[in-house]
Amino acid sequence: MGRAFEYRKAAKMKRWGKMSRLFPRLAKAITMAAKEGGIDPDTNSSLRTAIQNAKAQNMPKDNIENAVKRAIAKDAENFEEVNYEGKGPSGVLVFVECATDNTTRTVANVKSYFNKAGGSLVPTGSLEFMFNRRAVFELEATEEVDLEELELELIDAGLEDIEQEEDTVFLYGDYTNFGTLSAALEDLKLEVQKASLQRFPTSPVEFSDEQMEDIEKLLEKIDDDDDVQAVYTNIS
Repeated sequence: MGRAFEYRKAAKMKRWGKMSRLFPRLAKAITMAAKEGGIDPDTNSSLRTAIQNAKAQNMPKDNIENAVKRAIAKDAENFEEVNYEGKGPSGVLVFVECATDNTTRTVANVKSYFNKAGGSLVPTGSLEFMFNRRAVFELEATEEVDLEELELELIDAGLEDIEQEEDTVFLYGDYTNFGTLSAALEDLKLEVQKASLQRFPTSPVEFSDEQMEDIEKLLEKIDDDDDVQAVYTNIS
């Protein structure tokens, strides 16, 4: 697939592999879900999904339980979900999702990352049309999972695409169908390894190796920020 593809893959794996960043983000998602909908995962589907995702990343049980308890602590922080959009080196488009207890700090930090990379933030909503938001579910590809049968079972729940990559089956639907797809998978008693809402570029762009070096420096800076939950780009 070429050097550019391999470079991007290696860079992504490097960023995704930072457990020191991953576990706090998973914990924050659990705390936010528990605070919003209650601490019982049986009645709080958002919490159930957050815990499920944490377990899929081998997050220790104690960490998960502590994240839930933080939601009802007297000194519990109030996190706010905010998004920032910007243009980076070589015109790359970047969509940043954050969860913060101090928006003034967060926007200042994110703005500085773009400025130092020769880019800038753009008005909120400017890049919404450049990304499709989709519900994504990941299942283990076992002999019991028949793609054709599964597609027929889930199409009425909002399934749009299904594909398999190595030992993982990916299910895609519009973000508005996250709940119906999640419920349908539970009814089928299929264990979901990971469930999330992700943004996909509507017009992906190829960048050269040299351009990717500068872009990855910006993405690493953003990704290292404690308030950042997810980063999306229009990189092909």
